[in-house]
Amino acid sequence: MGARGQVDHRPEEGALELERANFQKSPAGGAAGRRKSWSRYPPGPTSLPFIGTMLQIDFHNPHLSFTQLRKIYGNVFSLQNCWSNLIVVNGFKAVKEALVQKSEDFADRPYVSIYKQLGYGENAKGVVFARYGQAWKEQRRFALSTLRNFGMGKRSLEQRVTEEAGFLCSAICSEKGHPFDPHFLINNAVSNVICSLVYGERFDYDNKKFQRLLYLVEQLFKEEAGFLPQLLVVVPWLLLIPGVPQRVFRSQKEVLDFTNELVKEHRRTWNPTEKRDFTDAFLQEIEKAKEHAGSSFNDNNLRMVTIDLFTAGTETTSTTLRWALLYMLLHPDIQCKVHEEIDKVIGRDRSPQMEDQANMPYTNAVIHETQRYGDIIPVGVPHMTYRDTELQGFFIPKGTTVITNLSSVLKDETVWEKPHQFYPEHFLDAAGQFVKREAFLPFSAGRRVCLGEPLARMELFLFFTSLLQHFTFRLPEGQARPREVGRFVTTLAPHPYQIQAVPR
Repeated sequence: MGARGQVDHRPEEGALELERANFQKSPAGGAAGRRKSWSRYPPGPTSLPFIGTMLQIDFHNPHLSFTQLRKIYGNVFSLQNCWSNLIVVNGFKAVKEALVQKSEDFADRPYVSIYKQLGYGENAKGVVFARYGQAWKEQRRFALSTLRNFGMGKRSLEQRVTEEAGFLCSAICSEKGHPFDPHFLINNAVSNVICSLVYGERFDYDNKKFQRLLYLVEQLFKEEAGFLPQLLVVVPWLLLIPGVPQRVFRSQKEVLDFTNELVKEHRRTWNPTEKRDFTDAFLQEIEKAKEHAGSSFNDNNLRMVTIDLFTAGTETTSTTLRWALLYMLLHPDIQCKVHEEIDKVIGRDRSPQMEDQANMPYTNAVIHETQRYGDIIPVGVPHMTYRDTELQGFFIPKGTTVITNLSSVLKDETVWEKPHQFYPEHFLDAAGQFVKREAFLPFSAGRRVCLGEPLARMELFLFFTSLLQHFTFRLPEGQARPREVGRFVTTLAPHPYQIQAVPR
């Protein structure tokens, strides 16, 4: 027997129907109902009046708080932010059941009112935070097909990434072996790839306007972390106080305004007979949809979808690459093995290609282990139950916010041999060949799996191998060993560090 809330509990036949009936009769009803009304609702800490269990969570390190609560309440436990009920799902088995085996049950998203309060309308849904339904399906299908049309997963985009990797290596060469922070150079390079898809152009690394946008995107992620933003999510009427949204989410407002200007410029130069990029394709759909009231193809949604693609396509991949370089500093023996494999398979005279990946199991394992151990999105994007359901024997009503603790999957002690160490051998068999692990879920899983996963995989391999092909990365002399523990700003990013790139 495990702790309270152990995962081996199973309901009797028909229990879900009975629980649903009890739930519907409960005085409060809905996902904001009283937890005591539900006999098979997951256990959790005692809820205080109004504030609920919010004081139990460190919102600057929620994944660490969830790890502690998991020890007490089991793999599926409940929280309450004010009067909003949350379920936290931990461990590979429970997360797999939710996201894969019952993917539609957990496919919805909680309502986010901030965009309306910032002046971008009720119909600005985007694709990441859109509620599960026809509009989301329409936008996701369109985004996937359009990105593929513009090269995602194809040789044409591979050439674009390779070209950008060349620009990045040249920029690093210009540092002439002096210590530097690789943060914004990597951000620029990765962001240029998604910019070329979404806006049809790349930006020079010294472009002040583009640097400002990248800074704002980073601030945007910081704004979403902490106690106050979470409180505004569950008590949205506080956003009606004049000036609160603009002050608390200042960077989000600036990013929205910046994107608005890019869209306006695109519309000004738009030629209906030519598709330069994703934005042009969306503008064409807007024209088609003018006769269809309620279509998800509208100006507000164009801004939100392009912001979703830009921010998601920049932050997570660039953060992963920063972790990768940090691990090469901290593990020079591993860096040496990567160098040897690159020299053997690719050499020094040509650029890496995606077809090389099959012949580079160790390098591939290092990249995957960076994603696992770096734990870039530790708590994922919140889900919400689309219908009444059950998980690991517990009843979870429709409309309940669900947090999938991806950190607990990537570091599940029942799955990984050395979950709390950087250990590329997690992805190698006894013969040294690459093996895919089922519990490797950095892109989440199920219906809401990251739609940019193919692009991210391509970028990680081509950027990483290009950098290691050209440079040996060292810790600058006299510099303290960088911290291996990240800082949570929605993503889990490394603390700033200096690096020395020595040409090979």
